[in-house]
Amino acid sequence: MKRFTFALAALGLMAAPALAQTSVSPVTPQSRPENMAVGPDGTLYIGSQLDARVYRARAGQATAEQFLDLRAAANPAAFILGVYADARSSTLYVCEMRSLGRGSPLLKGDGVMRSYELATGKPKLTIPLPEAGNICNDFTTGPDGSIYLADTSNAQIFRLRPGATTLEKVIQHSALYGVDGITFLDGVLYVNTVWAGNLYRVPLDATGKASAPVQIHTPRVLQSPDGMRAHNGRIYLAESGNGTVSYFTVKNDVATFTTVATGLNGPCAVEPHGNVVWAVERPADRVTALKIP
Repeated sequence: MKRFTFALAALGLMAAPALAQTSVSPVTPQSRPENMAVGPDGTLYIGSQLDARVYRARAGQATAEQFLDLRAAANPAAFILGVYADARSSTLYVCEMRSLGRGSPLLKGDGVMRSYELATGKPKLTIPLPEAGNICNDFTTGPDGSIYLADTSNAQIFRLRPGATTLEKVIQHSALYGVDGITFLDGVLYVNTVWAGNLYRVPLDATGKASAPVQIHTPRVLQSPDGMRAHNGRIYLAESGNGTVSYFTVKNDVATFTTVATGLNGPCAVEPHGNVVWAVERPADRVTALKIP
């Protein structure tokens, strides 16, 4: 899931129905969370753009404690982007950005995909992205258990097949510059592009070979679409540019949107779990629970 320019100024939260738990913040102030994941038991895993740490909050905890600390192995500029919990393999995937240059309109960096045991944080894999100038961003799981990874600045998607230790390129296409949110719904791969504000499906054949992205028609212009997750026949989407979290369905390459919440503070990632969808509000340094309508 990611918007790398400054989010819009805080817009204030809408009034929400009473929930058992309304928000979680990392124990370190100003951690600037950019992505998060929810484990099968409701545990939250929250990445930090302040530095290379990941925080964890058990269900019901309002403060996320430090879970992974990559600072000893990273340079001082390193930070965390993608965070993804794969329930099938009980694995936590993390995108560590060791650097990010801001000297061009399209950001370029140096990212590493790391994986850990979900319960213990024991390291499993460390895989640098294979092409220079990359942005290691968001993850999703494919129907066969493969992990798919968006490389935002290089307009490409990688795949890690079950048991593999190297990434393979699925697709690189000019339409995918700024590819960010990524998810599967009913076996179909969907992505968004944070810079152009577009939504696509990426056709895959039985072997996993991709063909050209197909644009999904949306009822309005998307404003910096970011994190995206599928759940119960819907795809949930955070738009940092307008403070909105929505869900949508797709039929004949046309999306129908339903608003979950507006007035959020730069939402950049979402994860539905149970009867709520968690949304990262990076400028507010918190993850907020929103009741699903």
